[in-house]
Amino acid sequence: MHTAEYYFEDGLRKVKPYYFEYKSFAKGRWLNRSLLEVFSTEFRDRNEAYYKYAIEKGLLTINDQKVTVDTLIKTQDVIGHKIHRHEPPCTDQPVKVVHEDDDLFVIDKPGGMPVHPAGRYRHNSIIHVLKKERNISRLFPANRLDLPTSGLMLIAKNSRRAQQLEREMSGGLIRKEYVCRVDGEFPEEEITCDAPIKCISHKMSVNYVHDDGKASVTLFKRLSFNGKTSVVSCKPLTGRTHQIRVHLRYLGYPISNDPIYGNGTSWSPTMHPGERMTEEDARLLVDKLFEYSPMEEWDELVKTVGKKRALEDMDESRCSECSASLVFGKRYDQLCIFLHAWRYSGNGWTYQTELPFWAKEDYKEEDAPLRYQNTFLHPILSDQ
Repeated sequence: MHTAEYYFEDGLRKVKPYYFEYKSFAKGRWLNRSLLEVFSTEFRDRNEAYYKYAIEKGLLTINDQKVTVDTLIKTQDVIGHKIHRHEPPCTDQPVKVVHEDDDLFVIDKPGGMPVHPAGRYRHNSIIHVLKKERNISRLFPANRLDLPTSGLMLIAKNSRRAQQLEREMSGGLIRKEYVCRVDGEFPEEEITCDAPIKCISHKMSVNYVHDDGKASVTLFKRLSFNGKTSVVSCKPLTGRTHQIRVHLRYLGYPISNDPIYGNGTSWSPTMHPGERMTEEDARLLVDKLFEYSPMEEWDELVKTVGKKRALEDMDESRCSECSASLVFGKRYDQLCIFLHAWRYSGNGWTYQTELPFWAKEDYKEEDAPLRYQNTFLHPILSDQ
C-alpha cells in the first residue's frame, strides 16, 4: 500500500507502473488442461501469442517453476503471472467523509473509482486510497457500489462493527435509497419491478432479466422531469449486481449515460424492454461486448518485449519497461453515471449525502462535466 506513487493529471488520479505477481490456486475447471489453453480461453484480454511468450519467459509459472506451453494443471497447483502493472486511471475527485466515529467511516464515494482492488485496479480503489490517506492498515466495507456509481458507503474500522453491519445488511434491516437520471418521462406512479436477474457474463460483468435469474425487487418513484430526462428515486429490496441499472433498462427507462445498459450502443438491441433475455441474445450481447473491449496486439508486441532497444528508437506510445501500450482503449474521462446512493437508514440511525448536481432542478445536460458525458462511441472494459 505504501509503495503506491500517485500523481494527478487531466482530472484523473494515476498510479506509476509497478511490478506485481498474481497468484491463484488452480480452479476445478482448469484441471488436466494445459496452462496455455486455460489462459488463452479464460483470460481473453490478451491473446495466445502473448501467453506463449509469457510461459517461455517464465512470467507464467506453476508452483513458482518455469513450465512449457503443454504442461497440464493439477490439483493444488498455484498459478503465478508476473506483470509490469499499468493501473487504469480513476477520477481525481476526493473521498468525502460524511460521518466518522471510533468504529465507522461513512463516506460519499465519487463516481469513477472502484471500491475494492479488483481486475486491473489495486491502488486506484476507495479502500487503498482511504488506507493511505488515513494511515490505516485494515478497513471493512459493509456495502459495495459499482465503479461508475457515486454515493454513501459504510466502512467499518474493526471486525466487530463490520460483523454488526453484516448482520443488519443480511437481515434486511438497512434501508437504501438511490437517485438516478433516466431517459424519457418516467411514469408518475410508484412502480415495483420484480423481474429476476441473471449474470450473463462474469468476465464482462453484464447482467439482465432472465428466466433463470435470481429474485430481484426494486421500488421506483419519479421525483422530477425536465422535458427530456427524469430523476427517479430507487429503493432496492434485494442486492443483485447492477440491479437498479438492469431493472430500469427492462422498464424502458435506462440511466441516460449508462455505457452498458443505456440506449445507443451496438448491443442495445439485445436487451429488449419488457422481455426476458434469450440464450441467443445473451450470446450476441457477450460477443458485442468482447468486440468493443480493447486487446493488445501481442503478435507484434512479443517480437520486441524484453529486447534491448536504443532509447531514440522507443515508441513513446509504449512503456519502455515492458512495451505495453500507454494509449488506453477506453475513454477514462467518461467514468461516471447518473446513479447515486443517497440515503441509508437502520435501527436508530440515518446517513445521507447532498443530492448530486445532476439530480437538482436547475440541471442542464450541456453543463455536465466530461466525466459524466457518454457518447457510447468508445470501447468499454470489464472494470464496470
